[in-house]
Amino acid sequence: MAYSRHLKLGMDRPDLTPGSQRHSALGLALLRRGLVSSRRLSQLEAQSLSREVRLADSVRLSLSIPPEALAEAEAEACDALFVDPIKTPPDGRLISAIDPETCVKYGLLPWRRMGGTTVILTCRPEQFVRHQKVLSALFGPISMAIGTEKAIATAMKRSADRKLIHSAETRVPVQESCRNWNSRAAFNVGLATMIGCFAWIILSPVTAFAALVGWAVVTLTLSSLLKLAALFFFLKRPQQISQNRPATPARLPTVSILVPLFKERAIASHLIQRLEKIDYPRDLLDVNIVLEHDDLTTRNTLAATDLPHWIRPVVVPPGMLKTKPRALNYALDFARGSIIGVYDAEDAPDPQQIKTVISRFAQRDRKVACLQGVLDFYNSNTNWLSRCFTLEYAVWFRIMLPGLERLGLALPLGGTTLFFRRDVLEELGGWDAHNVTEDADLGIRLARYGYRTEMIPTITQEEANCRAWPWVKQRSRWLKGYAITYGVHMRNPIQLWRDLGTWKFFGVQLLFGGTLSQFVLAPALWSFWLVFFGLPHPLTGMIPNGWLVSLGILFFCSEVLNITTAMLAASHAGKPKVMFWAPTLHVYFPLATLASYKGLWELATRPFYWDKTAHGVEMAKKPIRWLRRPPRPDANG
Repeated sequence: MAYSRHLKLGMDRPDLTPGSQRHSALGLALLRRGLVSSRRLSQLEAQSLSREVRLADSVRLSLSIPPEALAEAEAEACDALFVDPIKTPPDGRLISAIDPETCVKYGLLPWRRMGGTTVILTCRPEQFVRHQKVLSALFGPISMAIGTEKAIATAMKRSADRKLIHSAETRVPVQESCRNWNSRAAFNVGLATMIGCFAWIILSPVTAFAALVGWAVVTLTLSSLLKLAALFFFLKRPQQISQNRPATPARLPTVSILVPLFKERAIASHLIQRLEKIDYPRDLLDVNIVLEHDDLTTRNTLAATDLPHWIRPVVVPPGMLKTKPRALNYALDFARGSIIGVYDAEDAPDPQQIKTVISRFAQRDRKVACLQGVLDFYNSNTNWLSRCFTLEYAVWFRIMLPGLERLGLALPLGGTTLFFRRDVLEELGGWDAHNVTEDADLGIRLARYGYRTEMIPTITQEEANCRAWPWVKQRSRWLKGYAITYGVHMRNPIQLWRDLGTWKFFGVQLLFGGTLSQFVLAPALWSFWLVFFGLPHPLTGMIPNGWLVSLGILFFCSEVLNITTAMLAASHAGKPKVMFWAPTLHVYFPLATLASYKGLWELATRPFYWDKTAHGVEMAKKPIRWLRRPPRPDANG
């Protein structure tokens, strides 16, 4: 075939001068088939020039034209063959010669060899020319044929699912992943450490206890100073609207949202309703509901739901493990957008959130590769646990993370309301499929590669975990993931130091090592309540009275700082009733100590086990009301 002529016809841009009736080759094919009027076609052609969307996709989504009819029109426009790879399956030997992730991403499928020529199916004929050189090097003479996106993806999945899922599980380079974590070795090291500690305590109890208390005090002091610095930045900036004017890119980009679900019967319908409130052109919004193959509960629920045309399910086949990051990696290849977002099952994003994301990315250079939104809860007042959880999140997302950004430290990401530049995300290998806190790990990897994460003033509301044991299980998974992430990045501390620089390296030590130390060694600090009640302490006589007074002042100031920070954060979040529960955080965080011990045990026994959090238990009984007060602007506006 004369490829240049075919591709030129497929890529013709319409002449939109007043009074002109010229249309693209695809437009003329649609007109001949009676699928669109000339006036409406001109509108869609003009619209496609200002948006990062194919004319074919804009027509399909705007006019609800069946994909097969549209593909046949594209085939006519390109003078190419239309093929349904489901009815006439491809030759598996051809598929084995090519990278299936690339095929899925670009809508390509080596189909059959006919007369010495390999027929390549595509659902994006206007982009075929950019892959022609590589395809010709692999297959020799090639010709283009047209198929629908769904049929090509389905045929590719049937032929190469094993390769696709293997790639999803191993995208991140092995030296940056935890997949080679040796549970047996970790168990042996942990056991040896415990035996050593017990022996130390038996042989020299005072010295051992003093060392543990000393380290706990050091990490408490440094953590309190970090929180004080974040609070300083929070108070320093007056509450004001960003000075940066909203920016709009030359062409509005397509945004793909990945929403992993697993056993979510109670929340699927609510999720669809909330996603429908997003204010962004539907032909530029690509929502992928990511489902596990054996999750019949959620799959049957969605099958009974009338999904909008811009929402589609992506079913992840079974593999060696079952985790959220593995599912995200698999779905990434099927996403269409140049910007990738992640939501959780129970999320209710601000309707203007995508526009905020697009504007911020347009203002920043490529080094700002990730944007993190603010998380809040719509069931804050369910019970005491949900109130404390709300206070904790308010401090983290409204004071601590913006403070870390102002301080120039690496940000451990939250698991939702994240938005990435797709090319950077793929450059880094996506998510570590084996890490149960893939978000925090990705935040550190972004920093190691020289990229930055910024906070954006947009809120996503979700459901607070308000039952004690599920809360402990969720927190143990987070702390286990923190420990794994810290262990992975500290395999080569010198290289980590070189990648991050001294300041960010110190931040990683404090955020990961310090946080874990605080929770694990908390009982050592609690022991000083004995002194408060006039009881003998193990270190009585060893610590001078002046030091005891200093420790008492440190503990008191730390508690005041925690309470003050929580109250200010809750007030800024528009939750004045919740802020008065801040003093009870003193009896809330001991639950995290229990969770840390559970997490450390699983670290040595089941490091990749994903202890799933149940959603939809406390589904809001009334519509979510959006607070118009935005989060405090960050350092960059």
